[in-house]
Amino acid sequence: MEVSVLISLVIIFLPWVLFVIYKRKNKKLKKQHIHMKEQLNEKLSELNEIKEKYSSIIDLEKYCKEVEDEAQERSESLKDEAEKIIAKAELEADDIVLKAKSVKSEALLKVNALKEKAETMKMEARKEAAKVISFAEKKAKEIAGDAYEAKEKADLYENAIRAMRNTIEGYKDDYIIPNHSVLDDLADEYSHKEAGEKLKACRKRMRMIVKDGHAGDCDYVEAHRKTQAIHFAVDAFNGKVDSALSKVKHDNYGKIKQEIIDAYALVNHNGKPFRNARINQEFLDLRLVELEWAVRVIELKNIERQEQSEIKARIREEERAIREMEKARKDAEKEERLIQKALEKARAELVKASDEQKEKYEAQLIELETKLHEAEEKGQRALSMAQQTRRGHVYVISNVGSFGEKIFKIGMTRRLEPMDRVKELGDASVPFSFDVHAMIYSENAPELEKLLHHKFYHQSVNKVNPRKEFFKTTLSEIKQAVEKTDTEKVHWTLKAEAAEYRESLAIEKEQQKEAVA
Repeated sequence: MEVSVLISLVIIFLPWVLFVIYKRKNKKLKKQHIHMKEQLNEKLSELNEIKEKYSSIIDLEKYCKEVEDEAQERSESLKDEAEKIIAKAELEADDIVLKAKSVKSEALLKVNALKEKAETMKMEARKEAAKVISFAEKKAKEIAGDAYEAKEKADLYENAIRAMRNTIEGYKDDYIIPNHSVLDDLADEYSHKEAGEKLKACRKRMRMIVKDGHAGDCDYVEAHRKTQAIHFAVDAFNGKVDSALSKVKHDNYGKIKQEIIDAYALVNHNGKPFRNARINQEFLDLRLVELEWAVRVIELKNIERQEQSEIKARIREEERAIREMEKARKDAEKEERLIQKALEKARAELVKASDEQKEKYEAQLIELETKLHEAEEKGQRALSMAQQTRRGHVYVISNVGSFGEKIFKIGMTRRLEPMDRVKELGDASVPFSFDVHAMIYSENAPELEKLLHHKFYHQSVNKVNPRKEFFKTTLSEIKQAVEKTDTEKVHWTLKAEAAEYRESLAIEKEQQKEAVA
């Protein structure tokens, strides 16, 4: 690799180096030429002076011609010298290119030799591994006798029987493995695109193993028969696995995994009459890795889709909250104007009123001023919450009739009237309304909600999608967690009223009594 890089660098930079040499030489010649011209000009100047002084003695024209001829000869000599230098540089460059090509050729030969050596080592390693396994099996048979062979056959038949039973009866829920578990060893920021690249690399490696003939094996001695038997087994296995992989969904990782293992058992069982035509364990493991990456791609796509959906839902909630706050602010301003008019009218009436009526108008003024103060506060609160996008309420609610005891939802809303959000959650999608245990105002509601979700992460009801915000815990634990944060004093309702649920139970009991009577 280093040699090929060096060659590439030489080829790329060689013309540039020659060009730089040529430019430097040319520059030097130009300087010499300019210097000679300057000398010539000086001599001409001297000659002019001489001509003026000694015109009768020296033939200046002849002298100038000689000087000019001398300068021309010297310039030609320098030009010839420069051309020789350039020609020499070009020859040296050609020599370097030839050497570089020779080095590249040698490097390619070395690379090919190393590849061949690596392939040979790989083949020798496979053969050595096969020998070791064969020797180990032979020793095991010598030690255990017929028991080893019987155990081997029993395992093979047991796997084949299980595979047949699963094929006939279906996989049901016996092989459920959470799809989410395949993400446990991945970094949090791992994307479905990166997982897709890993999946492609895995499939490329799988094709190479098939091409090299290492996906399967058999005990035929004849090369032609052996190749056909292996192709038969590999094609049968790949057909079953590809069919299984095409059914991968967000919830069937365990079933597909067992289906691939069963395909391995059935193909190896059916390959017995063809001199034990079989799939190698290495190829099975690779296809199981392929399944893992396929599931990871699906899961990561789902997570990213859920995150986008959640972001959109939050944006909608924010927009709705802002609209509500804007409406509340306008309503408060309208109410203020009406109260102001009522106040002005009451003050005007107070001036005209008699002593008996003054007391009545003064009480009316006090009441109107109180209402004006409340309207101003409401308007200011709506404006403040609209401007401060992180202000809001974190709610703790439960629904005993729908989800049972000790199940709490911890969520956040920026609505001016947070109970509107709770009422929405208790709509027709659940049989009973939610009970509110706490409504916590916070200057940074998203951060408080995030802190509480992190605190009770392991108590999430939905382990696959904890964003559902339901937690199996106690109210006292939630209360303690909130009290450790920098929040205002919170009013807690520790007992869930669950009025509709308890009334429903009472009606059900009455109905049962009537049925018995």
